[in-house]
Amino acid sequence: MQTLLFGMFTLVLAFVSRRSLLRPRSHGFFRFFAWEAILALILINAPKWFYDPYHWHQIVSWALLILAIVPLVLGIVWLRTRGTPRDGGKREPELLAFERTTTLVSDGIFGLIRHPLYSSLLLLAWGLFFKEPSPVGSGLAVAATLFLLLTAKTDEAECLRKFGQEYARYMQNTKMFIPYIV
Repeated sequence: MQTLLFGMFTLVLAFVSRRSLLRPRSHGFFRFFAWEAILALILINAPKWFYDPYHWHQIVSWALLILAIVPLVLGIVWLRTRGTPRDGGKREPELLAFERTTTLVSDGIFGLIRHPLYSSLLLLAWGLFFKEPSPVGSGLAVAATLFLLLTAKTDEAECLRKFGQEYARYMQNTKMFIPYIV
């Protein structure tokens, strides 16, 4: 059953990522594989989702999962309200709709971290891992982390090409994933 679900959701993710998968140097290419690792974490830990709810790892898991909502919501809201282009971003079809920005968004949550949406996915991956820590789960969480790091680095290269020195200055004043730390 898990294999069937993994296959079905992989098809959905592949459809969403279809343009990026054809461009292996795009950030969406690496993001697809991070999503796949996260999907696998969901499926292998689903049976333990509510098992032993007061165990330390479940508490850590819920804290990370709830915290993951904050950068996700704030990141999407800021991109949609501060960076949405007038032309709909049709020149970059491999980007998701809210990623198509014509102006650099550097205030709000983006004033603290450059990649709030990837931060959210990192928190999600590790929150899912802590549902039921295991060697397989740790491998998937590490893989998701590495793919998200590649996603962020590739995204930064794309932003440097698009926004130039403005983005380079922005990079000097913000952290990648965790405010004031990393």
